[in-house]
Amino acid sequence: MFRTKTILVLGIFALLMCCGVAYAADKSGKTAISLFDTIKNGGIIGFFIILLSVASLALTIEHAITIRRDALVPPELLGHLESLFEDEEYEEAMTLCESTPNFLTNVIAAGLPKIGQGYEAIEAAMQEAGENEAVKLNQKISYLSLIANIAPMMGLFGTVIGMIMAFNVIARSEAAPSPAKLAGGISVALVTTALGLFVAIPTMCFYFFFRNRVMRVVMEVATISEELMERFRPAE
Repeated sequence: MFRTKTILVLGIFALLMCCGVAYAADKSGKTAISLFDTIKNGGIIGFFIILLSVASLALTIEHAITIRRDALVPPELLGHLESLFEDEEYEEAMTLCESTPNFLTNVIAAGLPKIGQGYEAIEAAMQEAGENEAVKLNQKISYLSLIANIAPMMGLFGTVIGMIMAFNVIARSEAAPSPAKLAGGISVALVTTALGLFVAIPTMCFYFFFRNRVMRVVMEVATISEELMERFRPAE
């Protein structure tokens, strides 16, 4: 199910990127400007925005593969851990956690050595480990947020550069400049703005998508680890 959703959202991302750049390509008479020419009109700033889009797509694919419920909380591994806890084979459970590191096993592995110190020590150790794992995942996806914020700013920078270019043409012309002479600066302004927005919008959507997924996994791991260690809670 998660793979189907991932493929769907990646398809939407690619479609938005292609449509966004293609929309910036205007037609003049019967001659259509190619997609490459449109991107080329964005100048060096447009090129850097395209690099950001490539980085965004690469990060999205990587996160879709690694930030999954089955990768962070493998169902087979969870079942094995539950069986070991039922049989009170805690050393084997510790060995299993150390041999297969992931979000769940790292949290459980933090609590197992504290079994002899009481439930509060177990809970504190697992909570600290869970917070550390959550921080790692949030830092990992934060680059998407960074790209989503940088892309429109670079587009705005391109807009300013393009307008400066256009005004320079006007300032240097003794008579009213032709539209063709102004087109270069205006093209840079519009293309970079469009590119920046069409990179930022889907990237920001994916950032929140993965952030929500991380939050769900954190809550699930907290619940699972608490249920596994519940047997060590002193009776009231």
